[in-house]
Amino acid sequence: MRDKIKYYLGLGFIGFLVLAALVSDHFKIWPFSENLNSQPTYLINPSGSSPENQVANSQSDEPGIVEARQINYQIEPVVSGLNVPWSIVFTSPTRMLVSERPGQVRVVENDKLLPNPLHIFADAESEGEAGLMGMAADPNYSSNQFIYACYAYQNTGQMKTRVVRLRDTGTALVEQKVLLENIPAARNHAGCELGFGPDGKLYVSTGDASTRDIAQDRSSLGGKILRINPDGTIPADNPFTGSPIWTLGHRNSQGFDWHPGTQVLYATEHGPSGFDGQGGGDEVNIIEKGNNYGWPLVSHQQTRQGLIDPKLVFTPAIAPGSAVFYDSQVIPEFTNNLFFGLLRGQGIMRVVVDAANPWRIAMYEKLPGIDVGRVREMVVGPDGQLYFTTSNRDGRAPVRDGDDHIFRLVPR
Repeated sequence: MRDKIKYYLGLGFIGFLVLAALVSDHFKIWPFSENLNSQPTYLINPSGSSPENQVANSQSDEPGIVEARQINYQIEPVVSGLNVPWSIVFTSPTRMLVSERPGQVRVVENDKLLPNPLHIFADAESEGEAGLMGMAADPNYSSNQFIYACYAYQNTGQMKTRVVRLRDTGTALVEQKVLLENIPAARNHAGCELGFGPDGKLYVSTGDASTRDIAQDRSSLGGKILRINPDGTIPADNPFTGSPIWTLGHRNSQGFDWHPGTQVLYATEHGPSGFDGQGGGDEVNIIEKGNNYGWPLVSHQQTRQGLIDPKLVFTPAIAPGSAVFYDSQVIPEFTNNLFFGLLRGQGIMRVVVDAANPWRIAMYEKLPGIDVGRVREMVVGPDGQLYFTTSNRDGRAPVRDGDDHIFRLVPR
């Protein structure tokens, strides 16, 4: 009888461990390792928009590629004492605006954090992953001083997100204009990244609001990448007449940027979290007009005709929180490489895009020597340095002295 009890207890414990392994960054119940010392699974799309796709290597066995361990760079602190910074926007070589998820826009001037917020979104709903998120400066900021922001709010008892435009006076953000609103949101999977494309249009990433099916529903703005004019109107050349939807089938993209020169649009995306599918499956995608990226119909290495496969898939999850191409020569070995912050993976990922074929990834690696905890935003400053923020006060990692921080990568 005792042997049977031990047997069933053992089965129960094994079942608990299996369940814990499937639980996501969002619903941890077991402190399993999150480091990436073991190589993550990856997949290169063999049938995407370019017929020249090839399998990439995670080691630099191709000519001209220098691994990060051979590159002389170091981390330099910029400011500390931030509260879950989400986005950085430079308005001059010496001034940056930083969104904090609880709803504040902070100012950093000459590498000093000013004590008072430039603006507070009083109706911002900061819960779970939601709050004040992406920001962007107008391409003509020097003449119009427009700043764009995306934040979560409550609407008749439901969480939504809205995209707004404001004017930066230098001492305040004023004249708020709503460009998009009533975008589905939830405490998890609220998006929301903003960025201007080379076409002058404003792109917006939205999450599936923890309701998977809306990502495939063209009547919903959740689980999409949207494209609008700077005044909030819908461009005539969008793929679906009268709709801001540019692409669909996204779970929760929080970073995108355009490859320098070729203007191919890359985006990162969070994969399933256990409660909505097998854990892992974080993605790097190439975004093209009208495409369907599959969520929730497919994920990981699953494929289906008519749906676009990712360029990279990471399992275990790394939780990509941003994306930026390094269009600087300050660290020349990094020029035209894609970088994104790792929340769960705690670090920075470098992706080398084939110089001759921007649809092909030649190599990727996690940068060594980045031990600052969860990394969210990454942006190239006017000085050509790569700036990044930590996100250790978001409730999912131990808080370190001075958190949260802005750092930059500089030549050693």
